[in-house]
Amino acid sequence: MATKLANYIEGRWQEFSGEGIPQFHAVTGEVISSVNADVLDYESILAYGRRVGNPALRKMTFQERGLMLKALALHLYAKRKEYYPISYQTGATKGDSWIDIDGGIGNLFAYASLRRQFGDEPYIVDGEAAGLSKEGTFIGHHIMLPKRGVAVHINAFNFPIWGMLEKCAVNWLAGMPAVVKPAEQTSFLTHVMVKDIIESGILPEGALQLVCGSGVGILEPLNFQDVVTFTGSASTGRMLKTHKRIVEEAVPFTMEADSLNAAVLGPGVTPDSEEFGLFIKEIRREMTVKCGQKCTAIRRIIVPENLVDEVRGALTSQLGKVTIGSPFEEAARMGALINRNQMDEVKKSVEELLTENELVFGDLHGEGEALGGEWNKGAFMSPILMINDDPFNKHKTHTVEAFGPISTILPYKNMDEAIELSQMGKGSLVSTIATFDDSIAREFVMGAATHHGRILILNRESAKESTGHGSPMPMLTHGGPGRAGGGEEMGGVRGVKHYMQRCAIQGTPTSITAVTNVYQQGSRLNETEVHPFRKHFEDLVVGESLITAKHTVTEADVVNFANVSGDHFYAHTDVTSLDGTIFEGRVAHGYYVLSKAAGLFVEAKKGPVLLNYGIESCRFTKPVYPGMTIGVKFTVKEKISQEKKDEEDVAKGIVKFMVDVYDETGETVAIATILTMVKKLNQD
Repeated sequence: MATKLANYIEGRWQEFSGEGIPQFHAVTGEVISSVNADVLDYESILAYGRRVGNPALRKMTFQERGLMLKALALHLYAKRKEYYPISYQTGATKGDSWIDIDGGIGNLFAYASLRRQFGDEPYIVDGEAAGLSKEGTFIGHHIMLPKRGVAVHINAFNFPIWGMLEKCAVNWLAGMPAVVKPAEQTSFLTHVMVKDIIESGILPEGALQLVCGSGVGILEPLNFQDVVTFTGSASTGRMLKTHKRIVEEAVPFTMEADSLNAAVLGPGVTPDSEEFGLFIKEIRREMTVKCGQKCTAIRRIIVPENLVDEVRGALTSQLGKVTIGSPFEEAARMGALINRNQMDEVKKSVEELLTENELVFGDLHGEGEALGGEWNKGAFMSPILMINDDPFNKHKTHTVEAFGPISTILPYKNMDEAIELSQMGKGSLVSTIATFDDSIAREFVMGAATHHGRILILNRESAKESTGHGSPMPMLTHGGPGRAGGGEEMGGVRGVKHYMQRCAIQGTPTSITAVTNVYQQGSRLNETEVHPFRKHFEDLVVGESLITAKHTVTEADVVNFANVSGDHFYAHTDVTSLDGTIFEGRVAHGYYVLSKAAGLFVEAKKGPVLLNYGIESCRFTKPVYPGMTIGVKFTVKEKISQEKKDEEDVAKGIVKFMVDVYDETGETVAIATILTMVKKLNQD
């Protein structure tokens, strides 16, 4: 009897009654497990996430959440080989499974590292302060806090692990729990990994819930503090996006839908060029990886009309070499669709496409040879290549997607036509332009970027390290306009903010400093008697300031700095050239002002400060002339704790100092944020 997959909801694994929905082995066609067909109590499931998981994550800082992701990534990476045999049951080859499993874990690593771009608080101080008054006593700022709801992820069948981890990595770093609803057909693979995640104890209780079966009713209990992400077909996505609860509660909804992605062979590329070979290789890969079951797969091959025959010949030759078979066979280069029901759906779509297009490679209904499997039992299918000889009038290529190893060649006369054809898919996740001519690449990007979420410029130089057309990257947005859903996933800091609420705050600089725990210029000073460089990380307080001694700038200072630095810009060295400029006389170098400021605020003796490793921002706001006197207000702006890399490492943190250089009138002449690494008093 097939295994029944329990759901992990409300803090425990819960079995279901009845036979449930069967899950099929992609190679043998056998039933391997089943999932619930019943409607679950989603009101309680979401309430549990809000009540238990949300507060636990919200109180953690970005640094703590990032380290949590790192620990989870390391745990899953050590177990990753255990997931491969299970992934093979979905029809995915070893290479396909690597994208799903190692790629998904890689997302956790990437977002764990992203913690370094955030402060040491549970929230984000977003952007720069805005001055709202003449005297600077009233300012505005933005702060972002984790929403008080649950992230509901409705995922597609093609990437059971990557689909979960690429979303959860982001919402966990942001401070929100998740309810993951993978597709029924392949949730058995998601189930195995979730079991390991829960048993690890790395996540706080309530941070993750899993529903393997029916999602009917999952949107009904949503409120405006929740977030929904969807990956799947454009038609299903549109239906969910217009759900009354989504509309009534204004629930943020991110849709990443299957789209008719295009690859363009640039004009001027010849069959003997490297770009031609790279283009053919990329098409073949995108048609056969995951058996073409990728939301980013290339469905439309846009080529110069004089190269249609060459492209057709090269592709048919390459596709003819693809070994189809069981993923359990090392020699298999293309596996199977997830099940025979999906195969029938793909064939129906191909039949519709063939009413307008010519079949040039593949056999839609015949049986081939499947290495290590039986063609008539598994969900095996030949790659299908077609040609649309009139793509501006035969529109099905731009409207019908066959979600399998299917693609169509489209001819064009010039770049305007190539761009227009790429746009006729009405929005896609990604497109590729293969060219070694950067002017052509620019023309394509400027013309097509409004219709695509990502554009790959493929040539002999980028190909050496390119991740390829079909691989979304964690720090870049994944999504696209129109048919592709109009949403964005991942995207580094951008994606994290999707799970947070931005709020504008107004008040005095002192009040905004107190609220954000980030020092704002103009805030009331808290002058310290002990030099900040004599204090350990724990003892430094945001807002405490050192008021330095002052220095009167001389002409000798300016001349000497010019000689030492080699900066002989006329404004510093040639007073005869100042007519018609903004300068009243010889002006001090901005970097001299900053260097002299360092000389004023630095404590020379050895202390807890380990090093000064950079400037985050710097502006020179007023000319400094010989005879002017400058001083520095040196203030603790922000503190970020760091973890020890190993037992031998020094316990430390990053302290950002605001360097406010002012003149004898009290007006700021330069302002900068410097970063220092400061030793902790507690070395445990």
